[in-house]
Amino acid sequence: MPLFKRKGNNESVGNKSKLKILFTSDVHGSETAFRKFLNAGVIHEVDALIIGGDLAGKRLVPIIEEGNTYYMNGKEYNSSALNRLLEEFRREGTYYVFLTKGEYSDVIEDKNKQDKIFDGVMAETLRRWISIAEEKIRGKIPIYVNLGNDDPNFLFDVIEGSDVMRKSEGNIVVLGDHEMISFGYVNPTPWKTPREMIEDEMYESLAREIEKIERIERAIFNFHAPPFNTSLDLAPQLTPDLKPVVRGGEMVMTHVGSKAVRKLIEERQPLLGLHGHIHESRAFDKIGRTLVINPGSEFNQGILHSTLIIFEGDKVKGHQFIHG
Repeated sequence: MPLFKRKGNNESVGNKSKLKILFTSDVHGSETAFRKFLNAGVIHEVDALIIGGDLAGKRLVPIIEEGNTYYMNGKEYNSSALNRLLEEFRREGTYYVFLTKGEYSDVIEDKNKQDKIFDGVMAETLRRWISIAEEKIRGKIPIYVNLGNDDPNFLFDVIEGSDVMRKSEGNIVVLGDHEMISFGYVNPTPWKTPREMIEDEMYESLAREIEKIERIERAIFNFHAPPFNTSLDLAPQLTPDLKPVVRGGEMVMTHVGSKAVRKLIEERQPLLGLHGHIHESRAFDKIGRTLVINPGSEFNQGILHSTLIIFEGDKVKGHQFIHG
């Protein structure tokens, strides 16, 4: 069983000779992917689970409830059919809320009320995930979480107080003989998501976090944004109206990662970089001596994408993509 203890804002997990961690990112509300992540951690007997951001789902579906009959998108469902549909929603990361016909009429034209409902469902879903994790792995494996660019900051309040899920962002987490710092903001995107930052500000913010590290050569940078111009940051090039560019029948890909993240990795040369954000770019790469990894994401298929990383002494002994 791993040993973990609090030291102010710092935490220590595992032993100094050997360490196993499992990293995932961009689960986006998929309870199926989250449960698979917990199960994989138990199966592989890891010392820590790390979620690199974007826990929140992106879509909320209202379900109008009238007795034992339910209506959604103009279709009628009985209880049995609805349960099958809700199972699919939990798999693909779609949120849902039950409303009466009057409640639906009250909120359909009110964006503020819709946002309030969305936030409530988002928080309640994360609370349910924490309960699932506490039942399965409490006292066995800690889960370290930073929020991503799609996650509102109030989700940190939900995480606070959990016995199994810990906020890593803003803290130093000691994993064996390695210090991990975490950061969930990304460079600007076309979608103007909640947690974005211009590159100069990212560089300054990250540099301040890096100054907390005692041994940079053994450090882990858990940054949601992948470094620019690597195998980790290739995404479809978009037109001004946000449609993919296609040439010769092929989708055109372009590098969209953070130049600040890349520059800091080049300058400081940590042992490992853990990244996410770009779902299409499951890959590993090297920047100098630094190994950088993005496990990718297929959350909307209920598929877990993760990376098992094994440390021995001050080195990464091995790493393996795990998905399914």
